[in-house]
Amino acid sequence: MNAFKPHLDGTKVKQCFSLSDFDFHLPPELIAQHPAPERSSSQLLDGSGTTPVDRVFRDLPKQMQAGDLLVFNDTQVVKARIFGEKSSGGKVELLIERVLPGYRVVAHMKVSKKPPIGATLHMGKDAKTVANQSEKGFEATLIGRWPDEKGALFCFEFNAEPHALMAQYGHMPLPPYIERSYDGSATEAEIAEDEARYQTVFARKPGAVAAPTAALHFDDVLLKQLKDMGVETASVTLHVGAGTFQPVKTENIAEHTMHSEWYDIPESTQLALHACKARGGKVWAVGTTSVRTLESWAKSGQAQGDTQIFITPGFEFQWVDCLITNFHLPKSTLMMLVSAFAGYEHVMALYAHAIARQYRFFSYGDAMLLRRSACL
Repeated sequence: MNAFKPHLDGTKVKQCFSLSDFDFHLPPELIAQHPAPERSSSQLLDGSGTTPVDRVFRDLPKQMQAGDLLVFNDTQVVKARIFGEKSSGGKVELLIERVLPGYRVVAHMKVSKKPPIGATLHMGKDAKTVANQSEKGFEATLIGRWPDEKGALFCFEFNAEPHALMAQYGHMPLPPYIERSYDGSATEAEIAEDEARYQTVFARKPGAVAAPTAALHFDDVLLKQLKDMGVETASVTLHVGAGTFQPVKTENIAEHTMHSEWYDIPESTQLALHACKARGGKVWAVGTTSVRTLESWAKSGQAQGDTQIFITPGFEFQWVDCLITNFHLPKSTLMMLVSAFAGYEHVMALYAHAIARQYRFFSYGDAMLLRRSACL
């Protein structure tokens, strides 16, 4: 199927989708390398109706009503990318996915030749720390694969508290499509910009290796404006993992194994959601991570735990009425999620419009507003 030629003759939307159905050509120059000058100055493609409307993000309050509920993901991105070397001197890079009890962590490991179990890595060595002789680095001992011997991740034991070591030696784990010097030699200006802007203004709970990017567009002025007009807010937590960037490799999307992420929905948010529905308000999810969190709760009945929920066309949404989201990678699970939410043909037409109008894509890019297809 040509992703940018939706059916216009009223024929029934295709129900069985393959990976290639979610592909499209994106000119490389549309991949945003830096954030907009101001958070709320990004473009907002309003796809809440049948015809796309070009807006600015700070116009969002005009699309909402008193009594609506905005649900944010309050996860905080940690400096999870750490460089180092093996005892042989070979370079190694860790991307910490999760902190476990006992100074242990779960991480992706990038290395030319995998060290044996029990090997000690000398971490915290990069262009920045080598130049600063006072930085001694730390040791990480390889325990084994995680969660079992067939796992793609690795478990390490650090010789000090992991969060403190990440704060001292780590780097912001920017997505691979944002071009930076990942060896620690990025400029001070780039480091300062990324540390400030690749983080939401309401980030509270450390644990993510990727930002909930739709929420990056909100600033304190916009949040106050929404509050003053009677829009309520609530928070969930989903610690976004690096798996969000992993490509789907199976043409039959039903064969894809979804990555696992930890989430939590506090009781106050549960009460706010029920109250919103009771008064006839709309639940607005800010970002696909908020969607995955709310719908995981609806599906499992568990307000806290790990989720591998995989949302594809045909999924029945229980909580979310409206979605604010950025533009996603071709063939990604997030393209499948937004297509499930707003309708495949509608989403593909919106993406064609965004490309034609030179919208900025991905994490530092522009945003899109969608309503659940049943509400269109």
